[in-house]
Amino acid sequence: MSTSTLVAGPLPKMRREELAKIPVPAATRTHQPVPHHQIVEALAETLSFRHIGVVNEEYAVSGDGMKMFGVLDLETQMEGCRFSIGIRNSHDKSLRLGLTAGLRVFVCSNMAFSGDFTPVLAKHSKSFNLIDTLAVGVDRIQRNFEPMQRQVEGWRQTQISDAQAKLILYSAFVDGQLDAPRSLLNEVHRLYFEPEYEEFSARTMWSLSNALPAHSRNLSQFPSLRLPPS
Repeated sequence: MSTSTLVAGPLPKMRREELAKIPVPAATRTHQPVPHHQIVEALAETLSFRHIGVVNEEYAVSGDGMKMFGVLDLETQMEGCRFSIGIRNSHDKSLRLGLTAGLRVFVCSNMAFSGDFTPVLAKHSKSFNLIDTLAVGVDRIQRNFEPMQRQVEGWRQTQISDAQAKLILYSAFVDGQLDAPRSLLNEVHRLYFEPEYEEFSARTMWSLSNALPAHSRNLSQFPSLRLPPS
């Protein structure tokens, strides 16, 4: 089973305190970079105001220090999964500050996001209030938790035949419905039909989603993969 990766891809993981050592470019008249560690600390504070604890966190930063990606796993749970928040920030205007909702699977630490990052700040100007901005983003994220839970529960109840699973995988990798290299098809096929974890032994959409590579395991992509008739 492929394990989770940060949204940033194969960048080295960092601890929160290490983010504080990353140099921050000088502010200009129209752009004021906000240090990555300040963004993370403000997000943790915003969550604590809502009595949401963080049980694990990991971050990755681009080689030049300009872009930061992170995942904060929350105390909030559903059966077999823990809700998470993905965060991104940049010092060079290449990425707007954004958040996204996610799930981490207990049995194998697989990660799934419910959609793309939602920008919560148009630009780092001198007038914005970071805590207020993140409060809006966290409220938006929390509203996604219940729909995510309903979708996962639906997938767990959705039995699929071997023929249906093969057709879905063909559509995903050969027809290009998922943003993933075709070379991964054989490995995903093996992980689904020869699961390494008992939790994914059932022939369901949930098992199939967890066989996918972490960077393609996006909850919002599956509705487009229509199940063929039985």
